[in-house]
Amino acid sequence: MDIKRFLTRTRNPRRFSVSDFLSYLYLIFGVFLMFGPVLWLVLSSLKTPAALVEFPPSLLPYGQDSVRVEGYDEPLPLFDVNLPDGSQARLAQVRRIGIESQLVDPVNPGEIIKVNINDRTPAKSLRLEWSNYTDSLKSFNFLKYLNNSVVVTVLATIITLIINSMAAFALSKYEFKGRNLVYVIIISTLLIPISVILVPVFLVITELNMNNNLWGVIIPGAATPTGVFLLRQYMLTIPDELIAAARIDGASEWRIYWQVMLPLAAPALAVLTIFSVMWRWNDFLWPLIVLSQNELFTLQVGLNSFQGELNVKWNYILAMTVMTLLPITLVFAFLQKYITTGISSTGMKG
Repeated sequence: MDIKRFLTRTRNPRRFSVSDFLSYLYLIFGVFLMFGPVLWLVLSSLKTPAALVEFPPSLLPYGQDSVRVEGYDEPLPLFDVNLPDGSQARLAQVRRIGIESQLVDPVNPGEIIKVNINDRTPAKSLRLEWSNYTDSLKSFNFLKYLNNSVVVTVLATIITLIINSMAAFALSKYEFKGRNLVYVIIISTLLIPISVILVPVFLVITELNMNNNLWGVIIPGAATPTGVFLLRQYMLTIPDELIAAARIDGASEWRIYWQVMLPLAAPALAVLTIFSVMWRWNDFLWPLIVLSQNELFTLQVGLNSFQGELNVKWNYILAMTVMTLLPITLVFAFLQKYITTGISSTGMKG
Protein backbone atom coordinates (compact mmCIF):
# COMPACT_ATOMS: atom_id res chain seq x y z
CA MET A 1 0.00 0.00 0.00
CA ASP A 2 1.44 3.38 -1.02
CA ILE A 3 1.58 6.35 1.34
CA LYS A 4 -1.25 8.26 -0.37
CA ARG A 5 -3.70 5.35 -0.09
CA PHE A 6 -2.60 4.69 3.50
CA LEU A 7 -3.19 8.29 4.59
CA THR A 8 -6.57 8.54 2.85
CA ARG A 9 -8.12 5.27 3.96
CA THR A 10 -11.81 5.28 4.95
CA ARG A 11 -14.15 2.75 6.54
CA ASN A 12 -16.16 2.63 3.33
CA PRO A 13 -13.88 2.71 0.25
CA ARG A 14 -16.64 4.34 -1.79
CA ARG A 15 -17.41 7.38 0.36
CA PHE A 16 -16.04 9.65 3.07
CA SER A 17 -18.30 9.47 6.15
CA VAL A 18 -18.67 11.60 9.25
CA SER A 19 -16.83 9.00 11.35
CA ASP A 20 -13.87 9.23 8.95
CA PHE A 21 -13.85 13.00 9.31
CA LEU A 22 -13.92 12.79 13.11
CA SER A 23 -11.20 10.12 13.13
CA TYR A 24 -8.86 12.18 10.98
CA LEU A 25 -9.64 15.30 13.00
CA TYR A 26 -8.76 13.45 16.20
CA LEU A 27 -5.53 12.09 14.72
CA ILE A 28 -4.46 15.47 13.37
CA PHE A 29 -5.14 17.06 16.75
CA GLY A 30 -3.07 14.33 18.43
CA VAL A 31 -0.16 14.86 16.06
CA PHE A 32 -0.28 18.61 16.64
CA LEU A 33 -0.50 18.10 20.40
CA MET A 34 2.50 15.75 20.47
CA PHE A 35 4.81 17.32 17.93
CA GLY A 36 3.71 20.97 18.08
CA PRO A 37 5.89 21.83 21.11
CA VAL A 38 8.88 20.03 19.57
CA LEU A 39 8.45 21.93 16.30
CA TRP A 40 8.13 25.21 18.23
CA LEU A 41 11.33 24.39 20.16
CA VAL A 42 13.34 23.63 17.03
CA LEU A 43 12.15 26.74 15.17
CA SER A 44 12.66 28.94 18.25
CA SER A 45 16.24 27.70 18.55
CA LEU A 46 16.89 29.30 15.15
CA LYS A 47 15.52 32.72 16.14
CA THR A 48 17.45 35.83 17.10
CA PRO A 49 17.27 37.01 20.74
CA ALA A 50 15.03 39.89 19.64
CA ALA A 51 12.65 37.54 17.82
CA LEU A 52 12.31 35.34 20.91
CA VAL A 53 10.87 38.15 23.03
CA GLU A 54 8.66 39.83 20.44
CA PHE A 55 4.89 39.84 20.92
CA PRO A 56 2.85 38.40 19.38
CA PRO A 57 5.30 35.55 18.76
CA SER A 58 5.72 33.99 15.34
CA LEU A 59 6.21 30.32 14.55
CA LEU A 60 8.84 30.78 11.85
CA PRO A 61 12.23 32.33 12.67
CA TYR A 62 11.88 35.77 11.13
CA GLY A 63 14.64 38.32 11.62
CA GLN A 64 14.69 42.04 11.00
CA ASP A 65 16.52 43.11 7.85
CA SER A 66 19.36 45.59 8.12
CA VAL A 67 21.48 47.54 5.69
CA ARG A 68 24.81 49.30 5.73
CA VAL A 69 24.46 53.02 5.16
CA GLU A 70 27.27 55.37 4.23
CA GLY A 71 28.38 57.38 7.22
CA TYR A 72 27.31 54.86 9.85
CA ASP A 73 29.61 52.25 11.36
CA GLU A 74 27.01 49.60 12.18
CA PRO A 75 24.23 48.20 9.96
CA LEU A 76 20.92 50.00 10.49
CA PRO A 77 17.58 48.17 10.90
CA LEU A 78 15.11 48.53 8.04
CA PHE A 79 11.47 49.58 8.44
CA ASP A 80 8.50 49.91 6.11
CA VAL A 81 7.33 53.45 6.84
CA ASN A 82 4.02 55.19 6.14
CA LEU A 83 5.06 58.71 5.13
CA PRO A 84 2.93 61.82 5.83
CA ASP A 85 2.06 62.17 2.12
CA GLY A 86 0.41 58.73 2.17
CA SER A 87 3.20 56.89 0.35
CA GLN A 88 5.31 54.04 1.72
CA ALA A 89 9.06 53.65 1.73
CA ARG A 90 11.64 51.28 3.18
CA LEU A 91 13.94 53.34 5.40
CA ALA A 92 16.77 52.64 7.82
CA GLN A 93 16.37 53.75 11.43
CA VAL A 94 19.20 55.84 12.83
CA ARG A 95 17.84 56.27 16.33
CA ARG A 96 14.64 56.33 18.35
CA ILE A 97 13.77 59.12 20.78
CA GLY A 98 10.62 58.41 22.78
CA ILE A 99 7.78 57.89 20.33
CA GLU A 100 9.74 59.49 17.49
CA SER A 101 11.78 57.44 15.05
CA GLN A 102 14.54 59.08 13.00
CA LEU A 103 15.17 57.35 9.70
CA VAL A 104 17.14 57.83 6.52
CA ASP A 105 16.86 56.61 2.97
CA PRO A 106 19.66 54.04 2.46
CA VAL A 107 20.23 55.36 -1.07
CA ASN A 108 20.22 59.03 -0.08
CA PRO A 109 21.15 59.19 3.65
CA GLY A 110 21.61 62.94 3.80
CA GLU A 111 18.10 63.79 5.04
CA ILE A 112 16.68 62.69 8.41
CA ILE A 113 13.01 61.70 8.25
CA LYS A 114 11.09 61.82 11.51
CA VAL A 115 7.96 59.69 11.97
CA ASN A 116 5.89 58.32 14.82
CA ILE A 117 6.95 54.80 15.86
CA ASN A 118 3.42 53.58 15.14
CA ASP A 119 3.84 54.54 11.50
CA ARG A 120 6.66 52.09 10.88
CA THR A 121 6.78 48.31 10.64
CA PRO A 122 9.97 46.22 10.90
CA ALA A 123 11.06 44.77 7.57
CA LYS A 124 11.49 41.04 8.24
CA SER A 125 12.52 38.01 6.27
CA LEU A 126 12.96 34.34 7.06
CA ARG A 127 16.35 33.94 8.71
CA LEU A 128 17.87 30.85 10.30
CA GLU A 129 20.20 31.94 13.10
CA TRP A 130 22.68 29.02 12.99
CA SER A 131 25.04 31.06 15.13
CA ASN A 132 22.89 30.05 18.12
CA TYR A 133 24.39 26.58 17.75
CA THR A 134 27.93 27.49 16.74
CA ASP A 135 28.39 30.23 19.34
CA SER A 136 26.88 28.21 22.17
CA LEU A 137 29.10 25.23 21.37
CA LYS A 138 32.12 27.49 21.73
CA SER A 139 31.10 28.61 25.22
CA PHE A 140 29.42 25.34 26.24
CA ASN A 141 31.52 22.23 26.89
CA PHE A 142 29.01 20.08 25.05
CA LEU A 143 31.18 17.02 24.44
CA LYS A 144 32.27 16.78 28.08
CA TYR A 145 28.73 17.18 29.38
CA LEU A 146 27.49 14.73 26.73
CA ASN A 147 30.04 12.16 27.87
CA ASN A 148 28.95 12.58 31.51
CA SER A 149 25.27 12.24 30.57
CA VAL A 150 25.95 9.13 28.49
CA VAL A 151 27.95 7.50 31.31
CA VAL A 152 25.25 8.27 33.89
CA THR A 153 22.39 7.18 31.61
CA VAL A 154 23.98 3.95 30.36
CA LEU A 155 25.29 2.73 33.72
CA ALA A 156 22.14 3.72 35.60
CA THR A 157 19.94 1.99 33.01
CA ILE A 158 21.98 -1.23 33.13
CA ILE A 159 21.90 -1.30 36.94
CA THR A 160 18.18 -0.49 36.93
CA LEU A 161 17.41 -3.35 34.55
CA ILE A 162 19.44 -5.85 36.58
CA ILE A 163 18.08 -4.91 40.01
CA ASN A 164 14.46 -4.51 38.91
CA SER A 165 14.43 -7.70 36.85
CA MET A 166 15.89 -9.70 39.76
CA ALA A 167 13.27 -8.30 42.14
CA ALA A 168 10.47 -8.91 39.61
CA PHE A 169 11.66 -12.48 39.01
CA ALA A 170 11.62 -13.24 42.73
CA LEU A 171 8.23 -11.59 43.32
CA SER A 172 6.57 -13.30 40.35
CA LYS A 173 8.01 -16.83 40.32
CA TYR A 174 9.04 -17.65 43.90
CA GLU A 175 6.57 -18.60 46.61
CA PHE A 176 7.62 -17.34 50.05
CA LYS A 177 5.91 -15.94 53.11
CA GLY A 178 5.36 -12.19 52.92
CA ARG A 179 5.84 -11.97 49.14
CA ASN A 180 2.73 -9.86 48.59
CA LEU A 181 3.61 -7.66 51.57
CA VAL A 182 7.06 -6.96 50.13
CA TYR A 183 5.49 -6.11 46.77
CA VAL A 184 2.98 -3.74 48.37
CA ILE A 185 5.74 -2.00 50.31
CA ILE A 186 7.76 -1.52 47.13
CA ILE A 187 4.79 -0.12 45.21
CA SER A 188 3.75 2.11 48.11
CA THR A 189 7.02 4.03 47.80
CA LEU A 190 5.47 5.66 44.73
CA LEU A 191 3.37 7.68 47.17
CA ILE A 192 6.46 9.33 48.68
CA PRO A 193 7.36 12.63 46.95
CA ILE A 194 10.94 12.91 45.72
CA SER A 195 11.41 16.17 47.64
CA VAL A 196 10.84 14.32 50.94
CA ILE A 197 13.79 11.95 50.48
CA LEU A 198 16.27 14.38 48.94
CA VAL A 199 17.87 15.37 52.25
CA PRO A 200 18.18 11.81 53.68
CA VAL A 201 19.62 10.49 50.42
CA PHE A 202 22.05 13.40 50.22
CA LEU A 203 23.24 12.67 53.77
CA VAL A 204 23.84 9.04 52.83
CA ILE A 205 25.74 10.06 49.72
CA THR A 206 27.85 12.45 51.80
CA GLU A 207 28.71 9.70 54.32
CA LEU A 208 29.80 7.47 51.43
CA ASN A 209 31.99 10.28 50.00
CA MET A 210 30.09 10.26 46.71
CA ASN A 211 29.65 14.02 46.41
CA ASN A 212 31.06 15.30 43.12
CA ASN A 213 31.08 11.75 41.85
CA LEU A 214 29.01 10.35 39.00
CA TRP A 215 28.29 7.25 41.08
CA GLY A 216 26.48 9.51 43.51
CA VAL A 217 24.11 10.37 40.67
CA ILE A 218 23.77 6.81 39.38
CA ILE A 219 23.25 4.61 42.44
CA PRO A 220 20.43 6.29 44.47
CA GLY A 221 17.79 5.89 41.77
CA ALA A 222 18.86 2.47 40.51
CA ALA A 223 15.93 0.54 42.00
CA THR A 224 12.59 1.94 40.88
CA PRO A 225 9.15 0.70 42.00
CA THR A 226 7.78 1.45 38.54
CA GLY A 227 10.30 -0.92 36.98
CA VAL A 228 9.56 -3.67 39.50
CA PHE A 229 5.83 -3.31 38.87
CA LEU A 230 6.20 -3.35 35.08
CA LEU A 231 8.51 -6.37 34.96
CA ARG A 232 6.65 -8.35 37.61
CA GLN A 233 3.32 -7.96 35.82
CA TYR A 234 4.93 -9.10 32.58
CA MET A 235 6.75 -12.06 34.14
CA LEU A 236 3.49 -13.28 35.67
CA THR A 237 2.30 -14.00 32.13
CA ILE A 238 5.25 -16.33 31.46
CA PRO A 239 4.13 -19.94 32.15
CA ASP A 240 5.61 -21.55 35.26
CA GLU A 241 5.99 -24.79 33.27
CA LEU A 242 8.98 -23.27 31.48
CA ILE A 243 10.81 -22.77 34.77
CA ALA A 244 9.85 -26.24 35.95
CA ALA A 245 11.15 -27.77 32.71
CA ALA A 246 14.41 -25.85 33.04
CA ARG A 247 14.88 -27.10 36.60
CA ILE A 248 14.23 -30.70 35.49
CA ASP A 249 16.93 -30.24 32.85
CA GLY A 250 19.33 -29.24 35.63
CA ALA A 251 19.46 -25.48 35.06
CA SER A 252 20.48 -23.37 38.03
CA GLU A 253 18.33 -20.50 39.28
CA TRP A 254 20.81 -18.01 37.86
CA ARG A 255 20.71 -19.72 34.47
CA ILE A 256 16.91 -19.74 34.51
CA TYR A 257 16.91 -16.03 35.25
CA TRP A 258 19.56 -15.19 32.65
CA GLN A 259 18.68 -17.53 29.78
CA VAL A 260 14.94 -18.10 30.21
CA MET A 261 13.29 -15.15 31.94
CA LEU A 262 15.27 -12.24 30.52
CA PRO A 263 14.91 -13.24 26.83
CA LEU A 264 11.17 -13.80 27.28
CA ALA A 265 10.79 -10.49 29.10
CA ALA A 266 12.66 -8.57 26.39
CA PRO A 267 9.65 -6.38 25.37
CA ALA A 268 9.07 -5.28 28.96
CA LEU A 269 12.81 -4.71 29.45
CA ALA A 270 12.83 -2.54 26.32
CA VAL A 271 9.97 -0.44 27.68
CA LEU A 272 11.75 -0.03 31.02
CA THR A 273 14.93 0.86 29.14
CA ILE A 274 13.13 3.69 27.37
CA PHE A 275 11.69 4.94 30.66
CA SER A 276 15.04 4.71 32.46
CA VAL A 277 16.91 6.49 29.68
CA MET A 278 14.35 9.30 29.66
CA TRP A 279 14.42 9.60 33.46
CA ARG A 280 18.19 9.71 33.72
CA TRP A 281 18.85 11.79 30.62
CA ASN A 282 16.39 14.51 31.66
CA ASP A 283 17.21 14.44 35.37
CA PHE A 284 18.21 17.88 36.62
CA LEU A 285 17.51 18.30 40.33
CA TRP A 286 19.52 15.39 41.77
CA PRO A 287 22.67 15.96 39.64
CA LEU A 288 22.45 19.66 40.53
CA ILE A 289 22.51 18.74 44.24
CA VAL A 290 25.28 16.13 44.05
CA LEU A 291 27.61 17.78 41.52
CA SER A 292 29.32 21.12 42.01
CA GLN A 293 32.41 20.69 39.82
CA ASN A 294 31.96 21.95 36.28
CA GLU A 295 33.79 19.04 34.65
CA LEU A 296 31.29 16.56 36.15
CA PHE A 297 28.12 18.33 35.02
CA THR A 298 25.58 16.48 32.91
CA LEU A 299 23.96 18.20 29.95
CA GLN A 300 20.89 19.30 31.89
CA VAL A 301 22.97 20.86 34.68
CA GLY A 302 25.37 22.38 32.17
CA LEU A 303 22.49 24.18 30.45
CA ASN A 304 21.97 26.06 33.68
CA SER A 305 25.25 27.90 33.04
CA PHE A 306 23.50 30.01 30.37
CA GLN A 307 21.24 31.49 33.04
CA GLY A 308 22.74 34.46 34.83
CA GLU A 309 21.30 36.64 37.56
CA LEU A 310 20.27 39.44 35.20
CA ASN A 311 20.53 37.90 31.75
CA VAL A 312 19.22 34.59 30.40
CA LYS A 313 20.55 33.54 27.00
CA TRP A 314 17.40 31.88 25.77
CA ASN A 315 18.68 31.46 22.23
CA TYR A 316 21.63 29.40 23.47
CA ILE A 317 19.47 27.43 25.93
CA LEU A 318 17.00 26.50 23.19
CA ALA A 319 19.77 25.51 20.76
CA MET A 320 21.50 23.28 23.31
CA THR A 321 18.15 21.83 24.38
CA VAL A 322 17.60 20.66 20.81
CA MET A 323 21.07 19.10 20.87
CA THR A 324 20.27 17.24 24.08
CA LEU A 325 17.03 15.90 22.56
CA LEU A 326 18.77 14.19 19.64
CA PRO A 327 20.29 11.22 21.54
CA ILE A 328 17.09 10.45 23.45
CA THR A 329 15.12 10.67 20.19
CA LEU A 330 17.42 8.12 18.54
CA VAL A 331 17.06 5.74 21.50
CA PHE A 332 13.28 6.01 21.41
CA ALA A 333 13.17 5.52 17.62
CA PHE A 334 15.28 2.37 17.96
CA LEU A 335 13.34 0.78 20.85
CA GLN A 336 9.77 1.93 20.19
CA LYS A 337 9.02 -1.15 18.07
CA TYR A 338 9.25 -3.25 21.24
CA ILE A 339 6.41 -1.24 22.74
CA THR A 340 4.06 -1.86 19.83
CA THR A 341 5.01 -5.51 19.33
CA GLY A 342 4.99 -8.19 21.99
CA ILE A 343 4.23 -6.13 25.08
CA SER A 344 0.89 -7.94 25.54
CA SER A 345 2.22 -11.35 24.55
CA THR A 346 3.19 -14.07 26.99
CA GLY A 347 6.58 -14.75 25.49
CA MET A 348 5.37 -18.09 24.09
CA LYS A 349 4.91 -18.87 20.43
CA GLY A 350 2.36 -21.46 19.56
